[in-house]
Amino acid sequence: MAILKVTFTKYKRNKLAQILWILNWLSVVTGVILFSLGLFLKIEIKKRIEVIAKGEISSTSNVLISVGLIVCVINFLGGKICYDCSDVHRYRRWRLVLLPYIVFAFGFTFCLLVGAFMCYTTRKELEESLYLGLREAIKFYKDTDIPGCCFLKKTIDMLQIRFQCCGNNSFRDWFEIQWISARYLNMASREVVDQLKNNIDGKFLVDGVPFSCCNPSSPRPCIQYHLTNNTAHYNYDFLTEELNVWMRGCREALLDHYSYIMRSIGLVVLIIWLFELCVLTGVRYLQTSLKNVPLDEPELDSDGWLLENSFVESVKSNLNFIKNLGKADQVSNVSELPNLNKDI
Repeated sequence: MAILKVTFTKYKRNKLAQILWILNWLSVVTGVILFSLGLFLKIEIKKRIEVIAKGEISSTSNVLISVGLIVCVINFLGGKICYDCSDVHRYRRWRLVLLPYIVFAFGFTFCLLVGAFMCYTTRKELEESLYLGLREAIKFYKDTDIPGCCFLKKTIDMLQIRFQCCGNNSFRDWFEIQWISARYLNMASREVVDQLKNNIDGKFLVDGVPFSCCNPSSPRPCIQYHLTNNTAHYNYDFLTEELNVWMRGCREALLDHYSYIMRSIGLVVLIIWLFELCVLTGVRYLQTSLKNVPLDEPELDSDGWLLENSFVESVKSNLNFIKNLGKADQVSNVSELPNLNKDI
């Protein structure tokens, strides 16, 4: 028994073919949108690749770019097929191609779901990559004269200013590394020399942060050094007063930034997936309704359905039909060979 059977007149079949032709061209636009979203995500990741550890973060953008291109090709072909199906004579050239096209297109829509799923499931991997990348980048903040690292100071400063953040997890991360270059340390100062000697690794550590951590909205001038020393500043209490540096870590800020982008892209991909399913459902009705029209009587009404039998039986019959296409071509080629025994 056919599932979701609908009866079509010739007029309804032609109108359905015309509507699907327009919708397939709209689907080409959705493919361009997918490609653009993937490219946008790839560029956003490339902008801050210095603070992202190497990983498969860019795989989501690559999937969206690939899927977008394939969607354009599939729906361009689908538009051509639906346009020809408005005329029963032009439909004959696509009669054997239409069902394999539908099966392939339905299978490919699964890739859209994969792309949307990746947008919602890469948060943990992204968080780990940001943590490792920021940790390594901050270590080289002071190395402005070392090739390959000289740009990291500017990168970190611009990042902290742009996203209003400080350090990896918090501003305390700067207390654990030497972020002041040795060239700017006054080695004649006893305080500096003692601190270098007291540190096991010979590092100059201070309870201070770079200028880019300062909050310009703070009512008092920025306190960059001796943040945890109440006696170093007038009318200052480290435990009770809100610091005038950014409290949020850059890992959290960047994670929220990329998560928002990926969630938005994932929602768009899901909407496109639903739209593609609707278009392919219409193409399926068009294919079955044209299949049931006698070629010598195109004016007759015909039935169209989503599935001819149960889901399992329909899948088996459609797969067998596709497999037999090649055999049918081979038989037709053999039948066209000349009869050699006739001349003997």
